[in-house]
Amino acid sequence: MADLATNDPTKGGVDLAAGEIELLLEQHRAELTAYCYRMLGSAFEAEDAVQETLVRAWRNIDSFEGRSALRSWLYRIATNVCLDMLSGRERRARPMDLGPARSADAPLGEPLPEVTWIEPIPDGHVLPAGGDPAEVAEMRESIRLAFVAALQHLPPRQRAVLILREVLRWKANEVAELLDTSVQSVNSALQRARAAISASEVAPGTTQPLGDEEQALLSRYIDAFERYDMASLTSLLKEDATWNMPPFELWLQTHLDIRKWCLGPGIGCRDSRLVPVVANGAPAFGQYKPSPDGDLEPWSLQVLELSDGRISGITFFLSTATLFPLFGLPPRLER
Repeated sequence: MADLATNDPTKGGVDLAAGEIELLLEQHRAELTAYCYRMLGSAFEAEDAVQETLVRAWRNIDSFEGRSALRSWLYRIATNVCLDMLSGRERRARPMDLGPARSADAPLGEPLPEVTWIEPIPDGHVLPAGGDPAEVAEMRESIRLAFVAALQHLPPRQRAVLILREVLRWKANEVAELLDTSVQSVNSALQRARAAISASEVAPGTTQPLGDEEQALLSRYIDAFERYDMASLTSLLKEDATWNMPPFELWLQTHLDIRKWCLGPGIGCRDSRLVPVVANGAPAFGQYKPSPDGDLEPWSLQVLELSDGRISGITFFLSTATLFPLFGLPPRLER
């Protein structure tokens, strides 16, 4: 890949046309989006942060001295943008982070503001096409909803250190230079961040490409959900599987409560149709439920977590007005 470190217009090197500069910057968009998403927990905020990063880079390209690689310079800008955005803000979370599981008889409550929640992101926005399978598997692990939620427990600078050191494999001195701090400070922050992540007990999940067994599990899930067969559906779930529905705080965990919810307050989901997508390194579905006019209208973006041949969690993101366009899902389906 060409790099401004060797074609610096301020150092008498080869002058780059505006289009060439734009291309060089755009080549880093996906990995910067992944980085900002891990930092911010929101696909939309990550896109805003990356756009601001590239705008700042464009405006300041004449001052880029070429002492470091363009990639490092962009990460420095992106980190500063994210830290500014996180200043004074509450962390994003999942319903499971806010309180204990409740019963299906509990009131749903009022929806909480969008800024409360971890949001999903399409794999195509953050993972390289045709990348090394082992590296892509690691990247999938680092954008899993559970891992991104665990990251939000860390103070922003610790978060940056952990992502740069553990996910992106930067050296301690490189991180120290990016954050304008000492190697000792970076190592200390990393140690504290590791302890916090370990204490959060992020459950393992499937991040490898889905094999025949997982594909068969998903086929059974689609069949059970679209037939609204609760016995078949709950048989696919682990005993401690989570069932949650941002922007509502209520979440469920037992098979009995999940069944009672689906056949009670959630009965409007009967006769839904599921359209497969991929989110956060995991299988996902756009869920369309019957509408009064006879068609099918968006109801949720479901993100599934798989573990040990079962479904260990399902998150139903209900903000379909923003999420369905993000995932390229149609606004309605015909029956």
